[in-house]
Amino acid sequence: MKGKLMMLLIVVLSAVLVGCSGGDSESNGDKNEVTVWAMGEEGKLLKDFSKGFEENSDYKVDVQAIPWDQAHDKLLTAVASGNGPDVVQLGTTWVPEFAEAGALKDLSEYTEDYDSFAKENFFDGAVASMEYDDQVVGIPWYVDTRVLFYRTDLLEEVGYDEAPKTWDELKDAASQLADRGDDMYGLDIDRNDQITPFIFAWQNGYEANLENNELNFDTPEFKEAIEYYTSYFEEGISQTQQGKDITQAFADGSKPMFFSGPWMVNIINDQAPDIEGDWATAVMPKKESNTSSMGGSVLSVFESADNPEGGMEFISYMTETETQLDWAETSNTLPSRTEAWEDPMLKDDEMFATFGKQMEDAKPGLQTEQFERIAQELLGSIERITQGGADLDKELESFNEEAKSLLEK
Repeated sequence: MKGKLMMLLIVVLSAVLVGCSGGDSESNGDKNEVTVWAMGEEGKLLKDFSKGFEENSDYKVDVQAIPWDQAHDKLLTAVASGNGPDVVQLGTTWVPEFAEAGALKDLSEYTEDYDSFAKENFFDGAVASMEYDDQVVGIPWYVDTRVLFYRTDLLEEVGYDEAPKTWDELKDAASQLADRGDDMYGLDIDRNDQITPFIFAWQNGYEANLENNELNFDTPEFKEAIEYYTSYFEEGISQTQQGKDITQAFADGSKPMFFSGPWMVNIINDQAPDIEGDWATAVMPKKESNTSSMGGSVLSVFESADNPEGGMEFISYMTETETQLDWAETSNTLPSRTEAWEDPMLKDDEMFATFGKQMEDAKPGLQTEQFERIAQELLGSIERITQGGADLDKELESFNEEAKSLLEK
């Protein structure tokens, strides 16, 4: 309750600072219109794509494309004013925050009416982002995960005819590649990516128990994972500074391995055509498991929606298998429906098939409204360890205490 009250105070303040634009958020009362807020490039593309829904229903769709950097404040204002859309796109890490604030309609009682809402349609990791306090608060729209991108030619030079399959193999291959000379590295790790440390932790058997408010950051599994993560920087295998653009570094071979999502496939194809045939994707190397992250977005119905029925019809359409495949071609995002991955468009594409295989073992960020703040605290601790020479044990002890306090707010 304390967290919810604090959230409402922040919401009200945001409403005052940001202001409410009646033209943006107020419904015109037309029950045949579905208002949708979608973010970034997806929002821009969805305007035209929604015509397919309009042609097959009695509804018109009004899509408002919102830049990601403005979306959070705009959503807070909508919660405070009660003037939100019928349907909203949420990144998976935002779901707990807005569900806790009571902003999302519980769709549990409608799952029998809409076949595409059924949990068995989706990867297990995506199902975790659908739920909050035993409610269904969002339906997975698209998904993404992290896999290993690697230069096949350069790995062969250090004795690897295929991608490293274990932590030990990854460390060995990366060490050899880093030994090639000055300004050469083995594995690029984006130190600003808040999910990567958790990926290593999950692979080492780490689990949080949020039902009992137990983050378990003081367990051997978590500590060993952070030791492994930081060792890449301490041993010069990974660059502590950002350095050159990863696409350029991948193309010139100075950073022949990195972790990233599906968007990088087209970026490399477009920006580094000279290495075609000399690179590939692979599932994550394994310790106890080869778990990766489950990201993407869900579509939710706002609790204050003027047209919740139309909103659910729209979400149902967007999560049908055929629609998902069409959207994948339009947006280069990955379908959340497992059935879509049987289609040759994805199944027969070696690059994208890797992502489908990886999503069989993938988890979302910790499902608490405090996840992003906790993750940023961890990145700060890691920076002090790898660049400031701080003691790892002391930093993790301090981080654990700070994370506990955040969870209690």
